[in-house]
Amino acid sequence: MKRTNILITGASSGLGRGMAIEFAKQNHNLALCARRIDRLEELKQELLSVNPNITVLIKALDVNDHPQVFDVFSQFKQEFGQLDRVIVNAGMGKGASIGTGYFEANLQTAQTNFIAAIAQCEAAMAIFREQNNGHLVTISSISAVRGFRRAMTVYAATKAALTSLTEGIRIDVMGTPIKVSCIHPGFIRTEINEKVKTVPFIVDTETGCKAMVSAIQKEKATAYVPSYPWALLHWVLRIAPISTIRKMS
Repeated sequence: MKRTNILITGASSGLGRGMAIEFAKQNHNLALCARRIDRLEELKQELLSVNPNITVLIKALDVNDHPQVFDVFSQFKQEFGQLDRVIVNAGMGKGASIGTGYFEANLQTAQTNFIAAIAQCEAAMAIFREQNNGHLVTISSISAVRGFRRAMTVYAATKAALTSLTEGIRIDVMGTPIKVSCIHPGFIRTEINEKVKTVPFIVDTETGCKAMVSAIQKEKATAYVPSYPWALLHWVLRIAPISTIRKMS
């Protein structure tokens, strides 16, 4: 079905920004939120130049301010009349090996990527349950399939938790008009990993976001994108020896 009005968190940069551009091309109205309102202003103008026939609403939002999450989602819903899809995208990749003195960075990643995601899912699902319709999308990661070391340790753990959370929500509303999807991007070049030089199978932001939006539009329960190589490789990663996983992180 046509999901006209789409809310995206963490939309000011990276995957959120890239998805917004792709959805604008496909004639969707957009509700965009992030901490950096100046970047959202710039993005709004870019989207309207891409497609002047859509409506773009923007609001400042720190997803770690949980009451604000509910307020902003509710405001978007009131302004559009209905939210058809919410994409829980906001996240970060700070961190270091456990026990090396970077607890605060690891904590920030855990809070932003998982606790704040719970708030976003709660706010979205409350709206969808009231509407008896909607599509919840969470942006996990290929790293959710295994544990990783160094800066990836907590990040991967939060993405595994998000994948599990999403499946639980999906089971809870099974058989209703509410759809729930979890997208697992492979390695996509964005601001979060721009300093990482050697990454296998990495693609540019536009290529990655096109694959993500295509998967989201299909509304399948789970997707690994881009499909080549991740639709197959995620199975390999699940059974790969830990020495291989160590080399990848």
